[in-house]
Amino acid sequence: MTTLDNRPATAVLVIDVQNHVVRRAHRRDAVVATIAQLVERARAAGTPVVWVQQTDEELARGSEGWQLVPELVPAAGEAVVLKAYADSFEATELEQVLAGAGAGHLVVTGAQTDMCVRSTIHGGLTRGYDVTLVGDAHTTEDNSAWGAPSPELVIAHTNLYWDEQQAPGRSCATVPAAEVVFAR
Repeated sequence: MTTLDNRPATAVLVIDVQNHVVRRAHRRDAVVATIAQLVERARAAGTPVVWVQQTDEELARGSEGWQLVPELVPAAGEAVVLKAYADSFEATELEQVLAGAGAGHLVVTGAQTDMCVRSTIHGGLTRGYDVTLVGDAHTTEDNSAWGAPSPELVIAHTNLYWDEQQAPGRSCATVPAAEVVFAR
């Protein structure tokens, strides 16, 4: 039901699952394994997978911390989008990649829940995409020492919030990975 013309396809976004980003992430191994399974299912169904990598002073391009985690490896031909802002659409080629794939529906996974994941899902919605957040395939680190809720609460709140989000002509949802359906 996207508001984007001639964009019936779905694409999976894997946001910032980089060594430095997820080194202290809540349930890191379980979330990475869930993302890996979802990516394999998407590939088997012919659904495009788009990899997003933050690049900034702390995550210098090519550094060990900047690399995607070793459990997740882009396949030949899969797009890798480099970004400098929390919203994966800002000053990147993401829109062009998705348009080229005919994608009007985004299935979103990755890190950090309370920064880049949240910014990107809002960015997608405001740009006309249908957005599904995979509730068990995103994570964040513990920032409670700085006044943030615990990671469990950040993730739970984001899942609840996104499942209740609405916009004219667009659909939003939060679903567990096991319920994501990729049509062939």
